Amino acid sequence: MNALTPNLLVLLGPTASGKTRLAVDAARNLNGEILSADSRQVYRGLDIGSGKDLAEYGSVPYHLIDIAEPGDNFNLFTFLQAFTTAYEGIRQRNRLPILAGGTGLYLDAVLRGYSLTEAPQNLPLRKQLASTSLPDLQKRLITLRPKQHNTTDLSDPDRLIRAIEIALAEESQSAKTLSLPKLQPIVFGLKWPRNQLRHRITKRLQERLAHGMIEEVESLHRRGVSWATLEGFGLEYRFVAQYLQLHFNRNDLMQKLNSAIFQFAKRQETWFRRMERQGVTIHWLEAQKSPLQELLQLWLKMNDGCCAP
Repeated sequence: MNALTPNLLVLLGPTASGKTRLAVDAARNLNGEILSADSRQVYRGLDIGSGKDLAEYGSVPYHLIDIAEPGDNFNLFTFLQAFTTAYEGIRQRNRLPILAGGTGLYLDAVLRGYSLTEAPQNLPLRKQLASTSLPDLQKRLITLRPKQHNTTDLSDPDRLIRAIEIALAEESQSAKTLSLPKLQPIVFGLKWPRNQLRHRITKRLQERLAHGMIEEVESLHRRGVSWATLEGFGLEYRFVAQYLQLHFNRNDLMQKLNSAIFQFAKRQETWFRRMERQGVTIHWLEAQKSPLQELLQLWLKMNDGCCAP
């Protein structure tokens, strides 16, 4: 295999675009195994709301799903560790790794080769910084990281404290640094006309509510997952948790959540466009046409007619 031979197929797209179905079909045609790039599907018990749809996989092996408990501190470093282990295992089995999902940060970290330092929560530091003013937190972070590019970290106290935690971990000589395998990815993206995507989002939400999404959140809370933790999972879990706390009625739940999911889909599209501006080439597939056929043709062309990894 030469240095330019693709060794990773990536499939991304906004929520409800059909990524899982297409990834499974691609895996069946290309001797592949699927790695999930979804920040909520890693958690056990977050099934309906996160759209795991495990029955869709059939005999296709999948990874990075159901690998953490809802209360675990699963972060980007943890994800990249798990990705690296699963990826290397797939390659050793002479199969094609297919990374599929919509969590932009996870996708970007893999595609642009983030090199991260492990930074576990530093409880004494957090206690020390809890009463520190926003300007003093900003000053401390800028001292640690003079070339601070993430302006969000500078305006949110919790993000500031976390950024300081990470910066201090990076200074530690005993800190563990993670580097990804050498990847040659081909990236495909699913896109829908805006009105069709909105319809798909609404239909899917109706199905999830009918199939027990509210009961799923109730069950998680009964098992000890706090309302705050559930709301931290975003979207379906945040709005259903608020509904169960009587913040609004069932009709409002549907309307508010449907609108929030559609806004989230637009933010995902914005993230993908930013990835393109930063050098990631995405081959966009018309989801309402024949995306599998187009994907396979492009894959074969880029692999000089060879379909196996």
